[in-house]
Amino acid sequence: MRVAMVQLDLGRAESRPTELAGVEHHVLAAAERGAEFVILPELWRTGPFELEATLDLAEPPDGPTATAMAELASRADLWLHAGSVLTAEATESPDGSGSTTALYNTSLLFAPAGEMVTSYRKRHLFGFDTGEAALIRSGDEIVVVDTPLGRTGLATCYDLRFPEHFRALVDSGAEAVLLSSGWPARRISHWDRLTAARAIENQVNLVACNATGSSGDVELGGNSVAYDPWGEVLGGLDSAPGTLIVDVDPQAPTRVRAEFPVLRDRR
Repeated sequence: MRVAMVQLDLGRAESRPTELAGVEHHVLAAAERGAEFVILPELWRTGPFELEATLDLAEPPDGPTATAMAELASRADLWLHAGSVLTAEATESPDGSGSTTALYNTSLLFAPAGEMVTSYRKRHLFGFDTGEAALIRSGDEIVVVDTPLGRTGLATCYDLRFPEHFRALVDSGAEAVLLSSGWPARRISHWDRLTAARAIENQVNLVACNATGSSGDVELGGNSVAYDPWGEVLGGLDSAPGTLIVDVDPQAPTRVRAEFPVLRDRR
């Protein structure tokens, strides 16, 4: 299965609302190179570190970005993990007094026919009581769905620091994990170590797409990467924008888990 990571440069905040055309170009170009599955970074339309300035750009889960991405998946005839979108959703107020609007960091996954297969609300919010952690609501569901990569789990950026999230994905049958991110450059060494660890300890194919450029005053680190279940690098990028296409073997987790059945020995 040929999987593409589109490492977008988010350093052009003034033009980002019109970046749909640019993303379409990258996805269609990846399809021409044989990609069957494409993944985009986290909050690429609004910037992961610009939430205070972009809260009014929140959309419904089936809003303009989702509509455009559904059409793009169909046009390119591929699976598309459209990164994540800042979504506004009606929900019951905590005190039960009625409905209110909650904001989420929501990943969207589309099949080649254009239908939305699933969405995932980011569970772990970054900021230590500031930024994302203070401004939006965390999700509470583990998401694993069937794709051509096998049972596929979703994670977003800061989720990477929580191994229990990935183990919960495996407990739900995950054989592959797609990670969409806006990870800072100053902690990119953590990204490199943690992505490898999550692949190795869970014996999954892991595809991690980060952004580059900047968001607010935060420089993003790039280094999008894919690993097989042994933790071997299938391909990686540096900090420059670009598209990486790798060949992922959906059967590898089954073989590795049979050959080296470490998950069986959990206690």
